[in-house]
Order: sequence, then structure tokens, then C-alpha cells
Amino acid sequence: MNRLAAFRTSVLAAAALVLSACGINSVPAAEENAKAKWADVEAAFQERANLVPNLEQIVMSSAEQERATLEAVVQARASATRPEIKLDGDDLSDPAKMEQYQQAQNTFGGALSRLMANVEAYPELKSQENFGRFMTQIEGQENRIRVAIRDYNEAVRQYNTTIRTFPDTIGANIIHGAEPMVPYEAVTEGAEVAPTLDMRADSDTAN
Repeated sequence: MNRLAAFRTSVLAAAALVLSACGINSVPAAEENAKAKWADVEAAFQERANLVPNLEQIVMSSAEQERATLEAVVQARASATRPEIKLDGDDLSDPAKMEQYQQAQNTFGGALSRLMANVEAYPELKSQENFGRFMTQIEGQENRIRVAIRDYNEAVRQYNTTIRTFPDTIGANIIHGAEPMVPYEAVTEGAEVAPTLDMRADSDTAN
């Protein structure tokens, strides 16, 4: 009985080793890592959207003529934060859903960029403490978005490489039924990042 038990243990250990070599562990680990990085991307975009109410108050009180442009930002923000736009981990292998999400964020970023370019023409607005604080927040958020997208795309690259590389591809195709994930690619270069205003431009010109 001891020999039989030892033999069974050896067989189970060998089977576990084979399964591990075939991606039983590495594929799910890479997948969960990519999903976690995507959650960071969505959080970064949501944080950018959360800044808009502050901008709305500033612009509405300081630049009456920019209300139409501001309205476009508010509408684009609403579109970009719709529940049906949000992607979960299972959607990351769907190019159509990723494209829809990217387009919504690009539209929002474009509207925000146009508004920010317009309000830059108002020195009295730029001198306000609230506007300066908002600019600091939006610039910091730009960096977080860039980092989150970079980290997500790297996690997707690692996952897609894992499921295509022998022997992990055996487990990916047979055990997990894994599909390649879609990286985040802006429709327009730089559109995934909120715009930056050079607050030093006017002071440099004045000097």
C-alpha cells in the first residue's frame, strides 16, 4: 500500500508539473494582471471625469461666452461615463467594445481640449486661484492616465505573448480557451490624455 500511495503521489506530482508547464498557472496569472491594470486605466479616466464639475463652476462664473463649449464637455463626459461604456475583464478581448470605449474617451478629451484652449484667452480666469489649482490637478491626472495605459498595454503584451508561446499555449487553448486581449490605442495620437496649458506662455510674452 505504501508503494501504491507513493506511486500515486508521484503521478499526481508529475501531472501537476506538466499542467504547470502547460500554462495552468501562468496564463490565469497573466490574465488577472492585465485585468487589474485595466481597472487602473478606467480609474484614471474616471478621476479625470470627476474633475469636470470643478471646471464647470470656474468657467460658468468667469467666462460666460464659453458656456456652449462647456456644454459640449459636459455632454461628452456623460457619454464617456455611461454604464454601458464601462468594460469588465471579459470585454478586454473584444476589439469592438474597446474601440467604443476609446472613442468615448477621445471625444471627451477633445471637447475638454477645445474648452481649455478657449479659456486660455482670458487672463482674468488664468489668474484665479481655483483655475490654477484645477490646472495642477489636470496635469497630474494626465500623468496618471499615461502611466495606467502604458502599464495596461505592457500587461496585455505579456498576456498575449504567454498564450501564444509554447508550452503555455497548450493550457491557454485547451484548458482556458484564452483569447488575445486588445491594447489601448488612441484614435488620435495623444487623445487619451487631457490637454496641458502652458501657464508660463503669457508671462514669458509679457517679459
